[in-house]
Amino acid sequence: MSDIVYLNGKFMPVEDAHIPVLDRGFIFGDGVYEVIPVYSRHPFRLAEHLHRLQHSLDRVRIANPYSDAEWARLAGEIIKRNAGEDQSVYLQVTRGVAKRDHAFPKGVQPTVFMMSNPLVTPAPALVESGVACISAQDYRWLNCDIKSVSLLGNCLLRQLSADAGAAETILFRDGRLTEASASNVFIVRDGVVLTPPQDNLVLPGITCDVVIEIARAREFQLEVRPVSEAEVRGADEIWITSSTKEVLAVTTFDGKPVGDGKPGPLFRRMHALYQQFKQEHMRRAA
Repeated sequence: MSDIVYLNGKFMPVEDAHIPVLDRGFIFGDGVYEVIPVYSRHPFRLAEHLHRLQHSLDRVRIANPYSDAEWARLAGEIIKRNAGEDQSVYLQVTRGVAKRDHAFPKGVQPTVFMMSNPLVTPAPALVESGVACISAQDYRWLNCDIKSVSLLGNCLLRQLSADAGAAETILFRDGRLTEASASNVFIVRDGVVLTPPQDNLVLPGITCDVVIEIARAREFQLEVRPVSEAEVRGADEIWITSSTKEVLAVTTFDGKPVGDGKPGPLFRRMHALYQQFKQEHMRRAA
């Protein structure tokens, strides 16, 4: 059975979906996107994802083509039309099709695309062993809070870790931690969990927010503040978070062990609490 996607008002098999070559998403990367995890066929924190989508659209001055209720209906329909209890819904809005010119065209309808893929989370063996990461300087633009389809910088940085056989590239800008190429980052030092504030240099992560909420509810010592590169390199634990990675321990960083080279005790506690949260909240009935 073909995967079913949504494009500009119609559902269709993915192989039948076509976009004009003059779409500004293709020409300029002029668009934004969202990725919504789905558990037991129920989208998780849809309102928060749509709020982040609205923020991105406002920042790039694209009018939102749908209301939140319409987005919710479309997300439910794409979930229903595709197989799998756990899915990852991707939606993208570009400025639309127009003659190639850097200035924004007038009177152009946005292009709206939506698809669903299986949601694959880390295998138990990977959770148990942890992963390797490398570092790089964060040379991306200064508007990382926009979830833009212009992801070439992230792709180049992620490819560095792929080339090194590592799971992620952790990024530093001017001596401070920002995030990873496709993840948010937490560290633990002397029993305190640290993560950078979600400013213009960091994409606000929904999974990151869940981890912060759990940490506060379960009385972890938590500080959301600027984190120096030296603090990361001297950390007892490093975690990366995203909707697909959930919470994952980094046990090797730039070829050196993190702590004792095994997932640390606070990671193990957080991972267990996250799984509990998933069962109690993410998998609730729609």
